[in-house]
Amino acid sequence: MRILAPILLSLSTLLSGPLLAKSYDLPKENSKIVGQPTYYVVDKRENLQQIADSLDVGFLGIHEANPSVDPFLPTIGSRLIVPDQLILPDVPREGIVINLAELRLYYFTKEKVYVFPVGIGRVGRETPLMETYIIAKQANPTWTPTASIRKEHLAKGDPLPAVVAAGPNNPLGLFKLRMAYGHGEYLIHGTNKNFGIGLRVSHGCIRLAAPNIEWLYHNIPLKTKVRIINDPIKVSVEPDGSKWIEVHTPLSTEENTTQNHAVLTEKIKLFLKGKNINQKLVKNVLDRQAGLPIKISLSTQQPKKIEMLF
Repeated sequence: MRILAPILLSLSTLLSGPLLAKSYDLPKENSKIVGQPTYYVVDKRENLQQIADSLDVGFLGIHEANPSVDPFLPTIGSRLIVPDQLILPDVPREGIVINLAELRLYYFTKEKVYVFPVGIGRVGRETPLMETYIIAKQANPTWTPTASIRKEHLAKGDPLPAVVAAGPNNPLGLFKLRMAYGHGEYLIHGTNKNFGIGLRVSHGCIRLAAPNIEWLYHNIPLKTKVRIINDPIKVSVEPDGSKWIEVHTPLSTEENTTQNHAVLTEKIKLFLKGKNINQKLVKNVLDRQAGLPIKISLSTQQPKKIEMLF
């Protein structure tokens, strides 16, 4: 595998497995953009899920950025856009922030932000929006599935025991963080599966890849604030006056829905007004939903590869 400019990552790091604790220096308060556009060249037979896992970006994230790529058998030699540049959510930069629409978890410290792809609740078992905090941390957890989950699995011919023991067969993985929301039933946890990160697959909990939940478990304290939001559109006015927008596909509320149109809030509508805005580009970005930060100011230019998408 090869990563191309403008950002260069260590090949040995990529070959050793998922990138652990992908971090960015926090920009100044009047800036929201972190990272740079990154490109990946497919040079062996691998599917998009494997590529996403190796780059630690989440399946839907890389699929949004490269919708024309065959997810099962990308063409060898094809150049993929990796969503390594992003606009920070418009919330206080503290603790854990999970934006469901982009299937990302952000962990803010004083100087850095760590970003992880996550799995979230599927249709019918959506992860709720919340402002809460971490009340417990546990290594090697057991899992006590609810009556509804046991009934659901039984109907599929997959009966579950009352308690699933800790270990490699536990769907919670090796680490879990419990949130104070509700009765404490919502977790941030690992997984024992090789898929599901960057997808809507859980019963409502937040699922991380094994190396990422292990890092998070060891690096966040109890009572860390948690904010779960659902913002498919993020915007920023940067210090140089340029305006940017990042649009993700809104979460569907029905099965088999392939694409939804994002609802523009009054704040977003106001942001998109102005003589220096390329309105044609704005329409294309809203329709395309690539999950990439795009400059929409008339006086700015896109990197050529990204510009071709619109």
